[in-house]
Amino acid sequence: MNWNNWLRQIHRWLSIAFTLAVIINIIAMVQERSSVWVGLLALLPLALLLLTGLYLFILPYAARWRSAGRSSG
Repeated sequence: MNWNNWLRQIHRWLSIAFTLAVIINIIAMVQERSSVWVGLLALLPLALLLLTGLYLFILPYAARWRSAGRSSG
């Protein structure tokens, strides 16, 4: 499995972890047992989702830049 496929798989699992963290946060808020760590639970997967998502967003543009550089050089 190459680097891009591996990163896509990590991004998928991070999205599942983020969804679960948000659900846990909502349940804690409804039960009025909200504590700081429960509120911050979703921030780690969210930050990692941002990084992996930005990388995956840039991939098609980087491929075009690389192919344009090869054809002109």
